[in-house]
Amino acid sequence: MRAVLVGIWGKENPKEASKESIKELRELLKALGGHALGYLLQRKEEPDRRFYLGAGKLEELKAVVKGTKADAVVFDDFLSPAQLSNLERELRVKVLDRTDLVLEIFTRRAKSKEAKLQVELARLMHELPRLQGKGKSLSRLGGGLGARGPGEQETEIRRRLIKKRIHRIKQELEEIKRRRREQRKRRERPRHGEELLKVAIVGYTNAGKSTLMKALTKKDVFTADMPFATLDTRTSARTLAPGLRLLFTDTVGFIRKLPPELIESFKATLEEVSEADVILHVVDLSEEGWLDAVETVKGILKELSADEKPVVYALNKADRLVETEEEAKALPHPAFVGGRAVTVSAVKRWGLDRLLEEVVKAGREARRA
Repeated sequence: MRAVLVGIWGKENPKEASKESIKELRELLKALGGHALGYLLQRKEEPDRRFYLGAGKLEELKAVVKGTKADAVVFDDFLSPAQLSNLERELRVKVLDRTDLVLEIFTRRAKSKEAKLQVELARLMHELPRLQGKGKSLSRLGGGLGARGPGEQETEIRRRLIKKRIHRIKQELEEIKRRRREQRKRRERPRHGEELLKVAIVGYTNAGKSTLMKALTKKDVFTADMPFATLDTRTSARTLAPGLRLLFTDTVGFIRKLPPELIESFKATLEEVSEADVILHVVDLSEEGWLDAVETVKGILKELSADEKPVVYALNKADRLVETEEEAKALPHPAFVGGRAVTVSAVKRWGLDRLLEEVVKAGREARRA
């Protein structure tokens, strides 16, 4: 896929933030084996209801597509069914939005039955509204005035099948959710005289969550330098001292503009976050827009009603900024996030003892409150 990327910016979405989002969109496209030929940005407070872009910018986009011989255009936002249909008619190439890319990556990464069901649910929820209007465009094959053509009938059948499948998947996920709760009860039952702290690891995708979990628990965890390397929730225990055990749970990574369909479908998995005593928020310090990533994760935690939980920030990948652990301790980054923050390197194992100390302190303080 050779694609041109498109976005808008304005007061609510400054140009630099929009450029960062386009940069991330390029990485998502790359993860699917696609190639970004370039990008187009327009200053616009709200997307045009018909074409997302204004009329003049749309003509400019047409020229860019023709000149670069692109076979796709990817928009850095959610496109309505009408926008998608209008743009494909005008541009005459494949039109995708950010949600399409993320869903495709999730589809390829899903391994377990639960993850596959969650991704299928998200895809179907995304497809359903896009069926609106397709029947009318196909109904010209049908009879006279007021007749329901084959196109409309086919669309209505597809709509009913999707709704039926969504209902079935939700039932299956509810059953998985019930079994997960039972497993969690058994897993989290403290032994006699034992203190148990539940820690949910969250963070932007590719921030190093799995690598950090591997370093903290000394258990084998799959890691890879790619967006959404893993989608399945995993829990590992670490005994710090006699009578003190920590349960670390790794969760799916977050990104800007995470499709609401994915948040909804992954709620069973993300329930681990709301059940935790402490949230361990992993941040990639080597990324230029790391503070924006922090705010994105905070926003999603709020959507999950987990924003009141005690948080410890693991400011990760310090080894990409400095050469020694002593130099890492002197970095000013913790001051920018407030609260409990420790500069670490999961790869080099810098700062992990202090990070564990802060996690235990945060958990104990929350229980006393």
